[in-house]
Amino acid sequence: MTSKDSIEAWVNAAVSRWGVIDALLVNAGGPPGGLIKDFTDEQWHAAFELTLMSAVRMIRAALPHMQNGGAILTITSSSVREPIERLGLSTVMRSGVVGLVKTLADELAPDHIRVNNLIPGRIDTDRVAQLDAATAKREGISTDEARARSVNKIPMRRLGTIDEFGAAAAFLLSPAAQYITGATLRVDGGAMRSI
Repeated sequence: MTSKDSIEAWVNAAVSRWGVIDALLVNAGGPPGGLIKDFTDEQWHAAFELTLMSAVRMIRAALPHMQNGGAILTITSSSVREPIERLGLSTVMRSGVVGLVKTLADELAPDHIRVNNLIPGRIDTDRVAQLDAATAKREGISTDEARARSVNKIPMRRLGTIDEFGAAAAFLLSPAAQYITGATLRVDGGAMRSI
């Protein structure tokens, strides 16, 4: 996702196979955790390339092939609504993605292209397992205890599943959501306290 050439090759391969792009899902791995004061300029630049510029490049490459309208969906992070401790790089860069999406929603609406964000809460993924392991190590507790603490903060008292998250993405990319653009949907079991 940090390579312009790779992104363009991926888009070109999709167009060669299907002719057009009806829906685009933009998702890149998250930058490393840590404290803002400890990140180098190189780490900031890498996070910018991975998180924000990958979205810009992917959308820019796909747009010429979205001739009959369509939908673009970015995967961001709950940190864009409530900063998460030790995920400052993610918070800053993914907030830029949210701004990008809101701007593009206005710009692309006349072309019948919808652009939205999807925020995962605690979804049972490898990334969440890594974050739990890092918390456990930092706090000197077991990974199971770290996970239990985070799950107990979720009103539904469990992690979300990949299928639940995928269903929300499929909805936003589908014609069933044809009057939704510029929106940010949270899939978090009620965990975010913001209104």
